[in-house]
Amino acid sequence: MGLRFSRLGSVAAAGVLAFALAACSGGGAGSGGGAPEAGGATQAPEDLLVGVSMPTQTSERWIADGNSVKEQLEAAGYKVELQYANDDIPTQSQQVDQMITQGADLLVIAAIDGTALSSQLQAAKDSNIPVISYDRLIRDSPNVDFYVTFDNFQVGVAQADALLTGLGLKNKDGSAGTATGPFNIELFAGSLDDNNAFFFFNGAMSVLQPLIDSGQLVVKSGQTSIEQAAILRWQQETAQKRMEDLLTGAYNDGSKVNGVLSPYDGLSRGIITALQNAGYGGAGNPIPVVTGQDAEIASVKLINDGVQSSTIFKDTRLLAEQAVVAAKAYLGGTQPEANDTETYDNGVKVVPSYLLPIVTVYKDDIQKELIDSEYWTAEEVASGQAG
Repeated sequence: MGLRFSRLGSVAAAGVLAFALAACSGGGAGSGGGAPEAGGATQAPEDLLVGVSMPTQTSERWIADGNSVKEQLEAAGYKVELQYANDDIPTQSQQVDQMITQGADLLVIAAIDGTALSSQLQAAKDSNIPVISYDRLIRDSPNVDFYVTFDNFQVGVAQADALLTGLGLKNKDGSAGTATGPFNIELFAGSLDDNNAFFFFNGAMSVLQPLIDSGQLVVKSGQTSIEQAAILRWQQETAQKRMEDLLTGAYNDGSKVNGVLSPYDGLSRGIITALQNAGYGGAGNPIPVVTGQDAEIASVKLINDGVQSSTIFKDTRLLAEQAVVAAKAYLGGTQPEANDTETYDNGVKVVPSYLLPIVTVYKDDIQKELIDSEYWTAEEVASGQAG
């Protein structure tokens, strides 16, 4: 994926220039590093260290996020320590501890478990190190300074709308479709230790629940709560196993699944594998409508091939860019701009946030949204592999 990162880096570097705040840098109070107070003395960027903690390298989106944040920060002159925790909570805790010990002046953290870093965040606070929560809200701590993410409730709404569009109950423009149902659907949700999973699911259910109540949509398994639908650590294999169990348990009477709400492309691929293994996709037995998120290249190919129905594109280049804008503000002794100061309550405080927009991608949107924007190339879409 080296070529992809090089391409993203060049796009990102341009974005940094476009979004740059005033010239900034930061000093530390004491030996533990940390950003200066507003109006305090500053240091040159090359004297400052930013610790970037990402959850895993099993998902291509997190690899891209980590590299994009690192490249943009380095383009602005900062030193960067980037670590991946391989979905292991103790590993992430140790990595963040090490970043603080090394004298990080600021931390950017995408948490595996949004409740598991309390002691690290307290240590950061004690050393005057600002903490930017990246895409996944860190919960149950007052020591989270800023949150950069997408409008995650709207992601869920968009996924539900995409499911209804695929079923023919809605058109892409939001108008009523020609289909009437009833349709059999099943619901999947993300990992319960990821705060975003609740926003995705609640957003989707705000659209789907009235149709479930009316009988137009039928969850034949009866599994309609997030606890029943959740997939720990967002694992593709776990989603495949759950879909297999749903098929053997609720559809052994010859009935068919018409649609599946999936909140993430990795889960979508596991769900699709289970469906294909059960005979879906053959003559007279089409693959159900399956949603997704993150525009992962393997799923974009499936959409292009007419297998997966849609995905939600969250341009992580822009997310990384916004994290860098916030980082530069803190390191320069100022506060970053928030466009939401009400929504993201982490259980202790409402965290000032910057929310970015999302785009629903169907097959006929791939060229405009993903290829023309240079997120993927036409060759990558055709092969299903990053260049």
